[in-house]
Amino acid sequence: MEIRTDWTFDAIKTIYRRPLFDLIYEARTVHKHYHDANEVQVCSLISVKTGNCQEDCGYCPQSARYQTEINKHSLLSKDEVMGYAQSAKDMGATRVCLGAAWRRVRDNKEFDQMVDIVHSVSQLGVEVCCTLGMVTAEQATRLKEAGLYAYNHNLDTSREFYQEIISTRSYDDRLNTLENIRQANIKVCCGGILGMGESEDDRVAFLHTLATLPEHPESVPINALVPVKGTPLENQKRIEIWDMLRAIATARIIMPGSIIRLSAGRAEMSLAEQAFCFFAGANSIFAGEKLLTTPNADFDEDMFLFEKLSLTPRPSYKGVIKTTTPINPVETLGEQSL
Repeated sequence: MEIRTDWTFDAIKTIYRRPLFDLIYEARTVHKHYHDANEVQVCSLISVKTGNCQEDCGYCPQSARYQTEINKHSLLSKDEVMGYAQSAKDMGATRVCLGAAWRRVRDNKEFDQMVDIVHSVSQLGVEVCCTLGMVTAEQATRLKEAGLYAYNHNLDTSREFYQEIISTRSYDDRLNTLENIRQANIKVCCGGILGMGESEDDRVAFLHTLATLPEHPESVPINALVPVKGTPLENQKRIEIWDMLRAIATARIIMPGSIIRLSAGRAEMSLAEQAFCFFAGANSIFAGEKLLTTPNADFDEDMFLFEKLSLTPRPSYKGVIKTTTPINPVETLGEQSL
């Protein structure tokens, strides 16, 4: 199957609604054609700044608008982040993601510190990814020059359902950030969350948006909502594994070259359910006890699963020819905010 970006909504819906075994079989076939079928990338996610975000995302315990029990903290020092990153690498992570609960990146001292952190973590030989909120083209370029490999900015859901979940940032704001990232030649990591009350058509529309971007995201996280007490979605029921499998398998078929990341909600899955997700096309996980602020699967349990399924970790920068060395961060821009 060729990689294409001209999918129609109806074509994707037809794929999504196939008999489940037929859908998974095709996804597995596509997966084996484009990827090492027994290779899974191990990632680690470090919350470098937690809580007090001004957004009103209905699923997120880091919003300042909700009363949740997360441990809030300001931007960690470089030494603290480096300690976490080195530990993640020692445990087998080949990609380290740095998350800060900001609505947008501002040109101030904290961003200067973040650029310096990215540069230092990149020297460990791992792929460095950031999720910092909205960024301008100039900010994306600074991150790229510091050694940033990928940037995560999720669409979360369909354009139609989006307004039911978030009012403080538009869908187009998210798409504009993705364009700024792409123009800076940074790998795009973009996915969404299932189980927020969206319809089947919303899930198809969300996948359609990703699959018809000018280029597919190199990385597509598929999250299952983890309801958190104090958020508007605290009473949502856990999404069924069958729906996760349909989304993963469909994503694999329509975006065959992308890494599909089995992300939030994995801690609530049995080992057999996780194995089904790998079979359907997922080929990346986050390891470690937390995924930002929500519980994640235990590392030893992950290694047990890898052993039982004969899975091997995907190395950093696989298939990427590194032609340049990250430069040192530029001089600070001062305290001016956007």
